[in-house]
Amino acid sequence: MGTRGPTGAARLGEEALMMHHTESHSAWQRFWERGGWWRALLLVAVYYGLYQGLAVLVVSPLAAANRDNPDANIWLSYALPIALGGVILVVFGLSVRWLRELFGPQPVHGRWWMWIGVAIPLIFAVLHFAAIDYGAAGTNLVLGWLVSGLFIGFAEEVLARGFVVQLLRRAGYREIAVATISAALFSALHAGNLLGGQDLLTTLIQLVYTFAFGILMYLTLRVTGNLIWPILLHAATDPSTALLAEFPGGGGLAAFAGLGNFFVIGAGLILLFCIRGHSEWKPRAGEPHPE
Repeated sequence: MGTRGPTGAARLGEEALMMHHTESHSAWQRFWERGGWWRALLLVAVYYGLYQGLAVLVVSPLAAANRDNPDANIWLSYALPIALGGVILVVFGLSVRWLRELFGPQPVHGRWWMWIGVAIPLIFAVLHFAAIDYGAAGTNLVLGWLVSGLFIGFAEEVLARGFVVQLLRRAGYREIAVATISAALFSALHAGNLLGGQDLLTTLIQLVYTFAFGILMYLTLRVTGNLIWPILLHAATDPSTALLAEFPGGGGLAAFAGLGNFFVIGAGLILLFCIRGHSEWKPRAGEPHPE
C-alpha cells in the first residue's frame, strides 16, 4: 500500500530533528565542531594572544600601582592573569556549547597502567608540600600560590586536555596522536616565558618537562574518566613546585622531592609510546561529521 509505516515516520521525524539542529548551529559552532589539529593550534594561539593582551592592558597597570606592596605581587602577577585566562575559556566553551561535554565521561576508557600517570605527579606534589618551609614562605604567599594553582589547573587543563583533546578526537585522530599533539601545544604555551626574560636553556628544559607532564595529565584524564581530576592534580603540582623551589625545608626530603621533574620527564616520554585506542566519538544530531 502507499501508506508509510512506523519506520518511515520515525525516519521523517529524525530527519526533521536533524534539520532543526543544523539550523540552530551557528557557523561559529560548525567551524569548531569539525575539529582538527590546525583548529586546535588556532585556538591555543588565539587564547595565548588574548591572555597576553589582558596581561598588558589589565594586569600590568595594577601591578605597577601596587609595586610597593609585596603582599599583592602573588595575586596580581600570578592569580589574576590566569583567572582572566580561565574566563576566556569559559566564554569560548559557552559559545560552542561544549562545557557540559568537556566535564562529562570520557569516550575512551583508560588502562590499569595509566594510573602511573596519576601516581608520579601526585606523590611528588605531596612530597613537595611536605618539604616546604612554611614559616619562611608566609601565609599570604602560600595562600596566593594555592589559589593561583587552582586557576592554573583549570585554565591549562580545560584548554589542553579539554578543548584541544575534543578538537582532535572530533577529527578522528588516534589516541596516541591526541596525547602527543595536546601535550605539544601545552608545552608550546610555555615558550612565551622567553619574552619574560627567561634564558633559552631553562626554557628548553621547561618545554621538555611540560610536554612530559602533559602526557601524564592526558593519562590522568583517560584513567579517571573526567577532566576534573587532571585539573586538581595540576593545581597541586604548580604551587607545590614553586614554593619548594623558593622555600625548601631542611633535611633530605626537600632534596629527594626536587627530583620529581626527572621522574615526570622519564615517565611521560616512556608511557607516551604505550598509548593505544581510538575515540568512538559521534556527532550529535545536526553536527557535521569530522573531516
